[in-house]
Amino acid sequence: MAMPATLRERLLAWPFYILPQHAISWCMYKLARVRYVPVKNFAIRIYAYLNPVNMQEAVIEDKYAYESLNAFFTRALKPEARPLDSASDSWICPVDGSVSQAGAIEDGRIFQAKGCDYSLLELLGGDDARAQHFHNGQFATLYLSPRDYHRIHIPVNAELEHMTYIPGRLFSVATHTVNTIPRLFARNERVACHFNTEHGPMAMILVGAINVSAMETVWHGHIKDTGSVSHYDYVGQDVRLLRGEEMGRFNLGSTVIVLSSATMSWDNSISAGLEVKLGQRLAIPFGAASA
Repeated sequence: MAMPATLRERLLAWPFYILPQHAISWCMYKLARVRYVPVKNFAIRIYAYLNPVNMQEAVIEDKYAYESLNAFFTRALKPEARPLDSASDSWICPVDGSVSQAGAIEDGRIFQAKGCDYSLLELLGGDDARAQHFHNGQFATLYLSPRDYHRIHIPVNAELEHMTYIPGRLFSVATHTVNTIPRLFARNERVACHFNTEHGPMAMILVGAINVSAMETVWHGHIKDTGSVSHYDYVGQDVRLLRGEEMGRFNLGSTVIVLSSATMSWDNSISAGLEVKLGQRLAIPFGAASA
């Protein structure tokens, strides 16, 4: 259970209410795509110093071989670096990161931090029909720090049905802001991707944050800020992803929220604060034994 926000966390969080979040993120977007070698190498050097990463896991191990800071940040990993859980009916963790919170969705509310929750309906952009699929289901909020691998993979064989872009703020999703800013995940810019699986409905919500106003999926590419809620239907278009395949990526880091119906339950190991890796067991069919 998360502790109440401390005075230090509140002091660190309050500037985000007044910062020009979108302007800062636009500047970072441009900087991360500079290809002029001296500038991009300097940016990569500083970034890697502040956020050490294991380059031996990367397909391209030389960090200066990447054409830009963003290319370095979204680097591919060697397939053997992230083996998938051996239980064929399990859902795998879609990212490297840590568990912010995980548990049951109770009366359409999702737990954020002690004394703070938010509406499932609001998170999904007001889509009541799809929210009903998860009303008494499960959620897992997975935080990606700047040092983590930032491609997002599909937890289970799935067929895409719908995607919704929801504009919003770009609050930081670091612990001090999550513990302090009410309804943060339902206020930030986000993309909700809805899938059908053999275990029922699944949703993956990609949550933007300051410096992370650029999200993309493998079927759509870069998702532009349209200024309003935008819906994209894929029913009948046969957009299918196999368990473990890449489904999208963050251009700089943020948070993924995975929603399942009541047919799935999180593995016993999945709890707040746990560091996780892509491919490890995330969920199992309800009633199945957890290894």
